[in-house]
Amino acid sequence: MADRKVVQGTLELLILRTLLFGPLHGHGIAKHIQRTSDDVLQVEHGSLYPALRRLEKSGCITSKWEQTDRGREMRMYRLTVRGRKQLTIEQSRWDELVRAMARVLKPV
Repeated sequence: MADRKVVQGTLELLILRTLLFGPLHGHGIAKHIQRTSDDVLQVEHGSLYPALRRLEKSGCITSKWEQTDRGREMRMYRLTVRGRKQLTIEQSRWDELVRAMARVLKPV
């Protein structure tokens, strides 16, 4: 059985990409990644929250406690301008890595 955990080094890219569509709470981020990957990628909360803290510390995201429609307080995460720039950089690096892997795995 394949390991469904997110590949090391890709979690922050996935978080930034997810937040591009709008603010979300941590569990919502994890669920979005799982759902949009057709349940192939599963983000463990033990990995997610440290990654969110790193991204916030670097200025790529911000967070604040907000009240939901149901009256529950949740920490919502938002992408910053710096985060959008970092997403572009990381996406470019990922695309380059994928092309290089394809050249090795499927030589012409």
